[in-house]
Parts: sequence; structure tokens; C-alpha cells
Amino acid sequence: MTETRTHTDASSDFSHRYVHGEQHKLGVLLVNLGSPEAPTASAVRRYLAQFLADRRVVDINRPLWWLLLHGVILRTRPARAAAAYKKIWTPQGSPLIDISRRQQAALREVLARRFHVPVVVELAMTYGKPAIDTALANLRRQGARRLLILPLYPQYSATTTGAVYDQVSRCFQQWRHIPEHRFVTHYHDTPSYIEALAASIRQHWQRHGRGQRLLFSFHGIPQRYADQGDPYPDQCRATAKKVAATLQLADSEWQLVFQSRFGKEPWLHPYCDATLQKLPGEGVKKVDILCPGFAADCLETLEEINIANRQLFLDAGGERFEYIPCLNDSTEHIRALEEVICTHLFGWPETLPGWDKGAVHDEGEADEAANNEQADASRPA
Repeated sequence: MTETRTHTDASSDFSHRYVHGEQHKLGVLLVNLGSPEAPTASAVRRYLAQFLADRRVVDINRPLWWLLLHGVILRTRPARAAAAYKKIWTPQGSPLIDISRRQQAALREVLARRFHVPVVVELAMTYGKPAIDTALANLRRQGARRLLILPLYPQYSATTTGAVYDQVSRCFQQWRHIPEHRFVTHYHDTPSYIEALAASIRQHWQRHGRGQRLLFSFHGIPQRYADQGDPYPDQCRATAKKVAATLQLADSEWQLVFQSRFGKEPWLHPYCDATLQKLPGEGVKKVDILCPGFAADCLETLEEINIANRQLFLDAGGERFEYIPCLNDSTEHIRALEEVICTHLFGWPETLPGWDKGAVHDEGEADEAANNEQADASRPA
């Protein structure tokens, strides 16, 4: 049975005629949060309107929130945020988008060498462009029959990873032929990710020296979300503890903090800004800080941490503030993401030797071959 386009609305972009025997490809969708298209008040307003309208991000009473959002926030916040974006904007545009595209290109290269069949890697942002529905449509048009969705958030939160799941699900509701797919919810304790963080810290210390305390700063969420079951703070603590253990740090040599709070309700403690203002008075005047929850440097790391919070620390009597960049497109980070991807692709027929040589001809036969191979591997010698 084939699909026929009978209308021209947005959902028709996802129509794709199934052809038996066509070459199948694996598809990988990388998703990050997003960025305004320009460091201007109008572009930031469009971006914030989409971001802050998401119930996963702000879940308070909708009529009340709509009035606050459109009556106050979107009238005052865009100009301030645009000024912050201008401080970090580059000739290539948004640092987050630019770095994410470099990650996409690097993963295309390593996955092409890793597998026997083509692997299509697309990039999307939860808010702004490139949009998730567009990226999924691109994967489908390129023949990706099985999809792996990888939100670039090592630690799961409903406000980030959950929001990606919602958008992907809404897109699939418009498709007649839903592809087999897998969704990575977290990789906060993946060994290669932990080692990549530890390696980046070691390299920074070798080049710049070492401070008195290492701060792990994660983006905050309202405490209420954690109380309702969001595992995010526990996964943040697990990441920080594993990295500290890998570096063989004593408890007094490192600390976990949370940044970027918004609104008046309590967020996860301890707060990054308050901690930085307090440390000099406690004798800690030289700090190193990194943001392990961000896969790429962005406004929250480059402006909030490395500019605004740096100044708070120095004004409070601090003497040395060293920001350790995100993993970005470093070799260690790409290797870690490759491990995450390959682990979650395991068992799909396209990963079997011989698929590209015609040994497996259709999905049913391929599934049987995959099951047989895994069964053979599990039998005692």
C-alpha cells in the first residue's frame, strides 16, 4: 500500500512513498535547545515567545501565564537578552548553532566510517531554527527508515529532553508510516562522557593552572519540578561525583551549583551566583568553573557564567576566575557522542555485516538475522 498526497498543508511535507527494496539508511537526529536568529530585540522576542510558551518549561496557570508573558515579559526581556547575545555573537552567528553544526559534521564523518550503510545525521533545535519537523522531514526524504533521536542534554529533565519528545511525537502524528525509532533520554553517566569532562579539566589545568575549588554549574529548574519526580538534580549530582572521582578530588576541592533561575519560586540550590559571591569571604579566591549540562557553549555559559558571574566573583573579592569551556566539538566529546549513538543503534539490522552487500534484502529478513545473531552471541561456548 502506498501513500497518496491529497492535500498541500504542512503535514504533506512528511509524505514519502515506500518502495520495497530501496536502500535503507539509519537516521540520527541531534537536538539542542535553540537560539534567536539574530542578536536583536525582535528576533529574541520571537524566540522567547516560542520557548516560554512551552508547558514543559513553564507549567503555571495558562491564562495567567499568557498575560504575564505577553503583557510584561515579552515587552521588557527581549531588549535585555539581545544586549547579552550581542556580547557573544560571532561572525558565524549564534555560538550554539555554529558549534552544533560542527558536532553534526564530525558525527557524520565518524559514523560513516563506523557502519556498513549510510547514516544520515540531521540537526534540529527545540525552539527556533532548524526546526524539529523540518529535520525529521529531511531524514525521511533521504531514506532513513530507522531513527535515533539524541537530545544533547546529558542529564534528563522534562523541561529539555521531555520537550524534545513532545515535538517529535507531534510530528509523527502527521506521518502515515511511522519509522522505527529510539529516543535517548540521558547519558549523564556514560563512561566516555565522564572521561571527556575529566580530560577537558586536566587540559585546562595544564594550560592555566589550578584554582582552589572546582565548581560544576548546571542549569537550574524549579525545586517543585524535582519534587514532582524530575530526576534532573540526581543525575547532575551523579555526573559531578563521577568526574570528581575520576580526577581524585577531595570533597573540599569541588562543589555543585545551579544557575539561570527565573521567577520568584525556589529553584534548585545552591545558586551559582550567590555561591560565587560568598566564596571569597570564606577564603576561596581562585575558582575554576565548568558547565557539564551544556553540550555546546551558549548564552548561559559564555555570557551568564563567563561574563556576569565572573564579575560577581571578582567584585566580591575573588582574585582568579577560570571558565572551562563546554566539550563542544572536541575529539573526546565526539567520541563520547559516538559511543552513545552506537550503543543505542545496537541490534538494528543495518548495523549487521553484510547488509550493504545484499545478504539481507528486506526488513523482515533483516530483523530475523539480527535476532539470530544476538541469540548465537548469547549461547554459552
